[in-house]
Amino acid sequence: MTNLELKKRDLEVLWHPCTQMKDHETLPLTPIKKGYGVYLEDFDGNRYIDAVSSWWVNLFGHANPYINSKVKEQLDTLEHVILAGFTHESVVRLSERLVALTPKGLEKCFYADNGSSAVEVALKMSYHAHLNDGKKKKLFVSLTNSYHGETIGALSVGDVELYKETYEPLLIQSIQTAVPKDQTIEAARVAADAFERLCEERSDEISALILEPLIQGAGYMHMYHPFFLEAVRDICNRYDVHLIADEVMVGFGRTGKLFACEHAGITPDFLVLSKGLTGGYLPLSVVLTTNTIYQKFYCDYNEFKAFLHSHSYTGNALACAAANATLDIFEKENVIEKNKELAAYILQGLEKFTTLKNVANIRSTGMVFALDLIGYDASERIGLKVYQYGLDHGVLLRPLGSVVYFMPPYSITYEEVDKMIDTAYAAIEKL
Repeated sequence: MTNLELKKRDLEVLWHPCTQMKDHETLPLTPIKKGYGVYLEDFDGNRYIDAVSSWWVNLFGHANPYINSKVKEQLDTLEHVILAGFTHESVVRLSERLVALTPKGLEKCFYADNGSSAVEVALKMSYHAHLNDGKKKKLFVSLTNSYHGETIGALSVGDVELYKETYEPLLIQSIQTAVPKDQTIEAARVAADAFERLCEERSDEISALILEPLIQGAGYMHMYHPFFLEAVRDICNRYDVHLIADEVMVGFGRTGKLFACEHAGITPDFLVLSKGLTGGYLPLSVVLTTNTIYQKFYCDYNEFKAFLHSHSYTGNALACAAANATLDIFEKENVIEKNKELAAYILQGLEKFTTLKNVANIRSTGMVFALDLIGYDASERIGLKVYQYGLDHGVLLRPLGSVVYFMPPYSITYEEVDKMIDTAYAAIEKL
């Protein structure tokens, strides 16, 4: 098999995500034969450093030997079982560990298949919990510039103009409150005050505020101060509004702590996790919530008070095995502390980008790094040029519009970091 053969077969039968397929008349697909460590290798033997962790999911490298072994071990005993009326050891053990690791007070786990689905679980739980208290609060609040997934409910609480214009007739009720404009505490205070004013006016309608703590991933890696989380937690408490923390992207060490909410010392009413949950191996997501929320659904048989949600592959045993193996690595290898040194090295490497006149707003939080390309019109699709240059030189960079970012697996070496940064620098310098 060659790259050319697989590309041709692919385009006959596949429709790729986040893609205008006509682009592939001129922008070649990259068929991948195998992955190992931070590398992806195609059918012609070319290697690419996965600088974006394959859409932010991979934590400890492709084909990680330890995670591999645990998934194989699980495969020989149980691949999947219905989680309604049944259970299994992997999902119980994973749930116990997540309850112990996440912010204090999150004591129940509800599983789904992916981040968007888990966001929908949290939205429905929030609305239904209020309903069981006799309140019809059907309005959700999210931050400007936000993104929470692409299923209908998740899409509804995002702030992506293109999506909203296209699918508006299908969406649930949602409004936005301002995200802090930058990483200063002053900006966090201004945004929190705006949210409180909104609650003063409409809290009787608002079910929950949903946000991505500290970093808006698909929102061009916009970053803000932890004080905002502390402030909105207090506001939500005072106005009977739930707080949903969407840590699908920022969870599992991306921000420099295991969970981003830890930076503010808060516990949300709902914590949404996916992506890195399985180390990037298998689809799995989970919503953690409090016993207070759980008890609102706990009663003698009443079909209207029970939580009405399910997925065929809820708590899949193979995915849970991968997730438990991922948590094992965090426990055994002191990952968070090692990442602090790695992050400092990457940030030091980014200093040379300050010499480029077409670069601005170099920023970072934990193991997420980003910079803006300035002076270009959106029609130039400047990110595609960086993307193609990166592939031609052995690095997978996938800019968000004119924002170049780095979110590599934690297993990247300093030598591989140098290659990643040097390639991005050359790509931008060449524009």
